[in-house]
Amino acid sequence: MKKKSVFLFILLSLLLGVTACGRQAPPSEEPEPARQTVELTVWGAEEDTALLQELIASFQARYANEADFLITCQPQSESSCKDVLLGDLEAGADVFTFADDQVAALAAAGALDPIADAAVIQGANLSAAVEAASVNGMLYAYPLTADNGYFLYYNKAYFSEEDVQTMDRLLAVAVEAEGLVTMDWTSAWYVYAFFGNTGLQVGLNDDGLTNYCTWNSTDGPVTGVDVARAMLDIAASPGFASRTDEEFLAGVQDGSVLAGVSGVWNAKAIQEAWGEHAGAVKLPTYTCGGQQIQMASFSGCKLVGVNAYSRYPEWAARLAEWITNEENQRLRFAQRGQGPANSAAAASPEVQQSAAIAALLAQSEFSQIQRVGGNFWDPVTEFATSMAQGNPSGASLQVQLDRMVEGVTAR
Repeated sequence: MKKKSVFLFILLSLLLGVTACGRQAPPSEEPEPARQTVELTVWGAEEDTALLQELIASFQARYANEADFLITCQPQSESSCKDVLLGDLEAGADVFTFADDQVAALAAAGALDPIADAAVIQGANLSAAVEAASVNGMLYAYPLTADNGYFLYYNKAYFSEEDVQTMDRLLAVAVEAEGLVTMDWTSAWYVYAFFGNTGLQVGLNDDGLTNYCTWNSTDGPVTGVDVARAMLDIAASPGFASRTDEEFLAGVQDGSVLAGVSGVWNAKAIQEAWGEHAGAVKLPTYTCGGQQIQMASFSGCKLVGVNAYSRYPEWAARLAEWITNEENQRLRFAQRGQGPANSAAAASPEVQQSAAIAALLAQSEFSQIQRVGGNFWDPVTEFATSMAQGNPSGASLQVQLDRMVEGVTAR
């Protein structure tokens, strides 16, 4: 009986202990997840730094409740972005702007992944811009601008609408006014203007890396030598100077340049310098082989890419889409004068009324999307520099053309 009492006492004590513990235990609560800190690096053109910083600030404000951000903006040339990025993908920017001719190489190197919401981006942008951002029909980047081309700026105080139709008349007026017409012959991008509408060809082979080129052709209605002689004739005029884009703008501002070939990125600065006399039209014709040939142009777009090696791919994609959305492309046009790739922004009245955009659209009839391999640039620049200097070596024009084509088509 005594053992039974002890047993009942122990059992009752255990039951009371369990009850007491049940009453005292607080309800279980899961700890709140730690707030994410997102670190991103953005590369963009140096002249775009202020605008990009403004867009980054608005992005951070928009998503302030979702994460903490450490976003760094660094200047990086859009034309050489591919080479810098591929030098070390893991150390490269998460988000970067670049010229569309680099998209195929970046995609092939694994630097870009296909865009996840491609249908949305494709539907919001101009078809030409979507094409420029795609490889084999697959979208790899976000279209930013659709204005990467060139045309003629001119000062209406010196030139009439008729004067600017031909290079011959432009140069004659410039000589009379003791001013200059300029174009950058140190850039193969601009030099395409002389060959593009002649029947002479340049472009990418099927491998997507090497080029074909017939600019040294001795057959057909226009030969390579015809183009070279035409360039020498232009260079010989005291009214012409080969100047870089920066030198062109400096000449506009100091009054020495009366007309020149450039793009929409200089529209605001030229408007400020020339005021009501600022004019813009398609490129002129030039005399070549005894005929007038319409100068051609390369066209293209600026794109925004997301590094496939980003530590924060979803946030990087959100930022890229933010930079390129309709509202921010409108802001880019207002601040930088750059033509939108977004369809709605491009159709806005303020864009449609821009003289520079109108000139670019007029020139687009004579333009070609820039699709050339890396070996195109240096040989063409070497050849054109010789022409700009009046062929100082005295070497045969055909020999120089052959050497240029050999370099352009090298494998």
